[in-house]
Amino acid sequence: MPAIKVVNLSKTYRVGRQAVPAVHGVTLDVPDGKIVTLLGPSGCGKSTTLRCIAGLERPDEGEIFFDQRPLFSRARGVAVPPEQRNVGMVFQSYAIWPHLTVFQNVAYPLQVRRLPAKQIAERVREALALVGLSGLEDRPGPYLSGGQQQRVVLARALVYRPEVLLLDEPLSNLDAKVREQVREELHALQRRLHITTLYVTHDQLEALGLSDVVAVMHAGRIVEMGSPPDLYARPAHPFTASFLGEISFIRGTAASADGEVVKILTAHGPLYALRSDRAGAGKPVVAGVRPEHVRLSRDRPRDQMNVLEGTVVSSLFEGTRVKCRVAVGDVTLLAYGDEVFALDERLYAAIESKHLILLPDLG
Repeated sequence: MPAIKVVNLSKTYRVGRQAVPAVHGVTLDVPDGKIVTLLGPSGCGKSTTLRCIAGLERPDEGEIFFDQRPLFSRARGVAVPPEQRNVGMVFQSYAIWPHLTVFQNVAYPLQVRRLPAKQIAERVREALALVGLSGLEDRPGPYLSGGQQQRVVLARALVYRPEVLLLDEPLSNLDAKVREQVREELHALQRRLHITTLYVTHDQLEALGLSDVVAVMHAGRIVEMGSPPDLYARPAHPFTASFLGEISFIRGTAASADGEVVKILTAHGPLYALRSDRAGAGKPVVAGVRPEHVRLSRDRPRDQMNVLEGTVVSSLFEGTRVKCRVAVGDVTLLAYGDEVFALDERLYAAIESKHLILLPDLG
């Protein structure tokens, strides 16, 4: 059974006389001991969903359960207050009290619960050890780096041993290198504790690297859910394909199938992809390709079915790779490689059939 179960959750805000829908019919399961990420752009409803689960917002409709225990149900008249939900919450802002030491910041949730001083000391030391801050108990909050402050916030959320951990964009204020380090530490910590976790982010790398399951949100709804590898390699919705990683799209029409291969008619010539339920004969489709699967060359490849000719519009060296954009008619193909090409240079782009992602053309 899922540790967190959300059924048909909806929330609308009132701004004056105007109704602003935030979440529409979200249904979500977070299995026990797993980490599920709500991924989407700003304003898609992911933080509102998280706050409803925490009890910080009251939904208009729907139900929320922890281990089959109802925490909210409009139909049943149930609305358990946030302090009774046993949830650890980590917000985007650090919320470190500057007048308190590291120990005092982490101890606060236990002091509010009136635990004995000896037990508080033991639990705080345990929590600080979990996040790698042992020895910093007496340091004032302002004398910590951004990464250390975020670890203090995480320790404070874990110190009273919650059933569920909820994290709302917890790494967005950190610089790139520290964010990567803390992300790896958080992943290892979650795996070690096996704590049921719901994570909110707009960062696709965080979602791919941390999650057992990713739920992609758009306009208040969950568009698609799945494992990170499946959503990246085999998305079912164009929004998922475009938001989760970089991708180039070529529109066309599914023509005929020969065994496991389907022919797609495009303005740039025929393309051949593996057969898909989304590409019935005569249907408009979108063929997507990830940049790591586009092979560029000055000479036309003779052993490829899918070859497009285009002109270089940009070629940028990025350290570990070269990021190149090639104009093929009105389509711009993005490719990763190891060679810098000249602007306006004529190139051939080859794509293997197995790497074309066929999606319905939603216009």
